[in-house]
Amino acid sequence: MSVHSDRHTVGSSIRQPALQSMAFRETARSGTDLDELSEALSTPNAAIKMTAERNTSIAYHCNFISVGDVSVGDCSYEGTIVGKRDGVIDRMSIFLPTQGNMSFGGKREPIYSVPGRGVILEPGNARDTGIFGPRRHLCMFIDQAMIARRLTHMFERTISGGIDIHPDIDLTSGPGLVLQQIVSNLHSGLSGDGLLQRSPLAVNSFCEAAVYLLLETCSHRYSEELARPAPAPAPRHVKRAIDYMREHIAEPLSLDDIAVVAEVSVRTLQQGFRQFRNTTPMSYLHELRMQALRQDLLECDGKQSIAEIALRWGFVHLGRLAAEYRKRFGELPSQTLKR
Repeated sequence: MSVHSDRHTVGSSIRQPALQSMAFRETARSGTDLDELSEALSTPNAAIKMTAERNTSIAYHCNFISVGDVSVGDCSYEGTIVGKRDGVIDRMSIFLPTQGNMSFGGKREPIYSVPGRGVILEPGNARDTGIFGPRRHLCMFIDQAMIARRLTHMFERTISGGIDIHPDIDLTSGPGLVLQQIVSNLHSGLSGDGLLQRSPLAVNSFCEAAVYLLLETCSHRYSEELARPAPAPAPRHVKRAIDYMREHIAEPLSLDDIAVVAEVSVRTLQQGFRQFRNTTPMSYLHELRMQALRQDLLECDGKQSIAEIALRWGFVHLGRLAAEYRKRFGELPSQTLKR
């Protein structure tokens, strides 16, 4: 759902607070105009067309707040409204209803959202939407790249793509109830002149808590692995190899070079990385260079092209790089460069 539109329309307001240390934006839309509702619920890469069922009367009020990689919203609807989305949202979408019904066209069967039952949707999992008012829900949207980064840090290896998270979450108790409280506190604390606008650290804590709550308590592709005991600390030769890679990341390095510095055989080095980092030494180096490439794109002053930056880090096939980069970070190198 969009929180980035700069258009001021009837029944809508967009506000940016004086506090600039947070990437904050609040957008409120209300009324009966379905075109305005469609605009409010669209994103740059995934427009949605909302229509009223059998031309019945409808009304809505939506308030969205964006803070960095996370957005939260409080939405209410009257009437029966259906929507069809063109494109794929690059965010995980979470709906936490307090009143009324809503349905999503799942890959195999419809997914229903009713009070007490939240819905978690990964990008591309639902393009058709039905809202059956009176309906009210809190919602949260998390950049897919943020999810991948958190899992990468937890596993100390590159995680990319979807995580196949289960779409249902119980809101009556346990993690679902806690998640609903986090989203409610985050939205109310940022709305209007809320106190959270003056505390970026508190906002970050709420967002981090929500993400880790989802990853550690909801069923998904990596749940079993997360439930296992954390691996033992890496031995000295693995640490020496990693330190050497970081210090010489921009230099041509071979597996033999790294093994010599680590003072072990190539085979021992490979076994150490498989056991303690769940990857290979050269894949680990590749990940370090991918991270360095992204940092250069974020800091680029516009004087260098993507090709020049990619070559600096040893990436010569731009098409392959673009595909891998998008899986890893949830966006193309060109999109990072435009930030």
